[in-house]
Amino acid sequence: MNSYLMLKVIHVTSAAVLFGTGLGIAFFKWITDRTENAAAIQVVSDKVVLADWLFTLPAIVVQALTGLALAKLLGYPLSHGWLAIALVTTPAMLLSFSMRSCCSRLNDSEVRTCSFAAAVTSRLRRPACRL
Repeated sequence: MNSYLMLKVIHVTSAAVLFGTGLGIAFFKWITDRTENAAAIQVVSDKVVLADWLFTLPAIVVQALTGLALAKLLGYPLSHGWLAIALVTTPAMLLSFSMRSCCSRLNDSEVRTCSFAAAVTSRLRRPACRL
C-alpha cells in the first residue's frame, strides 16, 4: 500500500470516528439534559468529557496530522481555502478541550456566582487550569 492510500485511509477513518463519537456523545448528553436530573446530568457530563478526551481529541489530532501530510504529499499550499480554515480551526478545537476540562471541574457555588463566565474566568486563574 502506498503512502498516499495509507494516509487517506487513516484520515477517512479518523473523520468517521470524529463524526460518530460527536453524534453519540451529543445525543446522550442531550437526552440526559432533558431529564433535568442533576445527578444524572453530572455523571453523564463527566463521561462526556472522558469520551471526548479518549476518542474525539485523538481523532482531531490524527485528522490534522494526516491532513497536513496529505496536503504536503499532493503539493497543496497551506493557504489553500479549506486547508487554511482547517489550520485555524484545529487549534481552536484543542483550546475548547482545555476549556471544557476546566468547566467540568467547577463546583455548584462557582456556577451559581454572578455568571457562568465569571466562574470559568475565576477557575482559569487557578494553576491547574492555566492554558
